[in-house]
Amino acid sequence: MNRRQFLWGVGSTALGGAALSEFGPSLVHAAMPSRPDVREFFESDDPEIIALTQRVFDKCILEKLQLPTPPLERTWVRPGGPYYLGQWIWDTMFVIDLLSILPDARQVIRDIMQNYWDFQDRWNKDAPEYARDMITVAIKTAPQEVRQFSQIPLLAWGVERVFLRNGDRELLSQCLGRLERFHDWFWRERDLLDNGLITVGAYSGKLQHAKWETFDYECNMDDMQLTVHPKRKGPNEGSWYADICVPGNTAYLILAERCLARLALAVGDRPMAARRTTRADKGVEGMRRHMWDEQAGTFLSVRRDTLEKIPVATIGSWIPLAAGVPTEAMARRMAEVLASPAWMTPLPVPTVDRNDRRWKSNAFWRGDVWPPTNYQIAGGLAAYGHADLAADIADKTIANALRHGISEHYDSLTGQPLGVRDYCMSCTLVTMMLDGLTKRFKLNLRDKGLSDDNIRRN
Repeated sequence: MNRRQFLWGVGSTALGGAALSEFGPSLVHAAMPSRPDVREFFESDDPEIIALTQRVFDKCILEKLQLPTPPLERTWVRPGGPYYLGQWIWDTMFVIDLLSILPDARQVIRDIMQNYWDFQDRWNKDAPEYARDMITVAIKTAPQEVRQFSQIPLLAWGVERVFLRNGDRELLSQCLGRLERFHDWFWRERDLLDNGLITVGAYSGKLQHAKWETFDYECNMDDMQLTVHPKRKGPNEGSWYADICVPGNTAYLILAERCLARLALAVGDRPMAARRTTRADKGVEGMRRHMWDEQAGTFLSVRRDTLEKIPVATIGSWIPLAAGVPTEAMARRMAEVLASPAWMTPLPVPTVDRNDRRWKSNAFWRGDVWPPTNYQIAGGLAAYGHADLAADIADKTIANALRHGISEHYDSLTGQPLGVRDYCMSCTLVTMMLDGLTKRFKLNLRDKGLSDDNIRRN
């Protein structure tokens, strides 16, 4: 298959029009979870926190569940707003994590995940071998074009979070093999020099599409270019691969590999666990060796082919905390820098160093603040023993949402809401409290969930 045939097959608008009929007979609609009174599941002494939690479940989670819409053959998650018509990778995992607390949500979650595997099958029908098993950034509703790039690979994290909450072993049977294939695609098509460092890319050959594979307007990618594959040669190759490697997506893939390894052990698949652990370890070694910068006190993007560091820290620089990448000494240095005025804005954590000339408090991924990244950074800090700094970030995030409402992102100086109101992954406002990252604001599950013994028995 030549490049033109490949791009036409997977990237055209063929899912629209007459093609819709082929999906009609097989559409599946699992019973939607009922709207909960969150006081049945959660407890807090603060009525504002209960009200916030209720709104999160009503508006950021249950309202975002959609009936099957071709090519999505099952219940799916819409992030919010008029533009986001499809099921994303990163956004959706935060939703299913909290959705799994509801006892009648198991089948809906399985269906949400099955949408990814259905896409994988459709994609593989036209994709050349090296591109097989990709999952797109967003499974767009018809007649939108198929996106020819992926996204932050957080699927295994989401599956593990669901399993730890509800012990659904059928979900693991459905997902583990598919997750491994997706991870293998990621390493094959994004770790191009086999050094454990992940780049971004897009089979469309469009630069902005490649940026959309990560935190898309980060300043570290301002002079990024797309190139042909540095090793694979042939007449049908396109300029599909970025010339930099980013710490955010590298750390996310390491995090996902560790989740997948633990899930493999949970079902007794030790060979899979060993394969995934080996991959994760290689990524950690590569990040520590090539991306760590002691002066910056964090992990930096590097030029793909020369490993030269790009001297700007962005939000992706802190994701390694969530993945357990830094050594203890590195984590101490990261905490020190995060506590400095460069990052401790009135509403932390901004998406680029405040000292960078491009920083602007309300700019998209260039100075604004997002609840899910704050959640993951705070979680990483707490895991390394920096609980006070984690709580400062988490409590300020919650306080700002109570003051200004739930939104997609916020101004890092004023806290004013930006983007889409009640955006789905801002449900992490609740998750950071449930994970014990806050000190001022308290929210607990009435039922602490399945014990480890219960999980093993299910």
